[in-house]
Amino acid sequence: MNNNGSSPAEIRSFRVEIAQADLDDLNTRLARTRLPEAAPGDNWDLGTPNHYLSEMVEHWQNGFDWREQEARMNEFPHYLTDIDGQTVHFIHVPSAEADATPLLLIHTYPGSFVDFLDMIGPLTDPVAHGGKAEDAFSVVVPSIPGFGFSTPLVDRGWTMARVAKTFDALMRRLGYSEYGSHGSDGGAMISRELGLLNPEGFLGLHVLQLFSFPSGDPSEFEKFTPEDYAALQHLEWFQSVGGYNAINSTRPQTVAVGISDSPVGQLAWNELFNNFGNGTSLVSRDQILTEVSLYWFTNTSAAAGRYHYEEAHAGTEPAINSAPTGVAVFADDFKTIRPLAERDNTNIVHWSNFKDGGHFASLERPTDVTEDLRTFFAGLRNA
Repeated sequence: MNNNGSSPAEIRSFRVEIAQADLDDLNTRLARTRLPEAAPGDNWDLGTPNHYLSEMVEHWQNGFDWREQEARMNEFPHYLTDIDGQTVHFIHVPSAEADATPLLLIHTYPGSFVDFLDMIGPLTDPVAHGGKAEDAFSVVVPSIPGFGFSTPLVDRGWTMARVAKTFDALMRRLGYSEYGSHGSDGGAMISRELGLLNPEGFLGLHVLQLFSFPSGDPSEFEKFTPEDYAALQHLEWFQSVGGYNAINSTRPQTVAVGISDSPVGQLAWNELFNNFGNGTSLVSRDQILTEVSLYWFTNTSAAAGRYHYEEAHAGTEPAINSAPTGVAVFADDFKTIRPLAERDNTNIVHWSNFKDGGHFASLERPTDVTEDLRTFFAGLRNA
């Protein structure tokens, strides 16, 4: 990891360069893996099973090539800058097409900027990827503070709202007077915070989820369709397996000790890549290990987990988003419940459903996400 030594107020070039000593240390730790006693049945019922971890560790040691993934990351220009006292890492790829739409791509938890590597080319150069010149985007892919190379996290109080202000400042620093945003999971929450902030020139947000839940008012169910009730059942399933939320929102530093000392612990903790959709994940082994390795090399599990704590203790009051909003719902993801989403977001102008793909759709189905982004922003231009 290096930069060109420019002053903190400037934008500095950056390359992903993990030291060989760090790779050697990882391999040594993997070779000394000690798994827990397997649960009866060794399935996903109680958490990440041993058979999955054994297979992944063997591939991590003998089949996975970090240097290949690192080279893939470095195909794009990386930068660092400092905003609100925090180092912010980002990829910036301006399109060669005139009048390209500036677009923030904001990653998941437990994802990273790697979520979007397959989408950058098609978004910035649509003609070369089956699109039209007017569909071009100039893309900015930041690492959320505390994730990846936006480290170390310098202070407390990093909520999604604070990140939204930081990313707005980043876009202004890059010279963009208007832009839109896209995200999933944490990236969807930050995008919605940008909608609430609604800074001058904000075009709108495209997300894979709007996290709206029943308030307790029985009348909210009057507009529910069978699909909405099915989405509610899916939410109940996720709550039954989402123990990491409770741990991160109460004792994030405690669990981070084990995750930060064991790469297999990090792999197990990141089970959502494989198990979010109850066994339907389309994320490949190499995609998972790239994300997990990035967390390991940057030692960011603690800082990433603290967002749950900060959000849980922020005391934020509910607010209505009125910015233009698009939603893409993937079959095996958290299902946004439309009547509740429309209660909390009054300007939903685009809604689409996809027959497969899940929470990490930018990794699983990048072509679908790209095309939906083109459709949403073309609709805003033509409105």
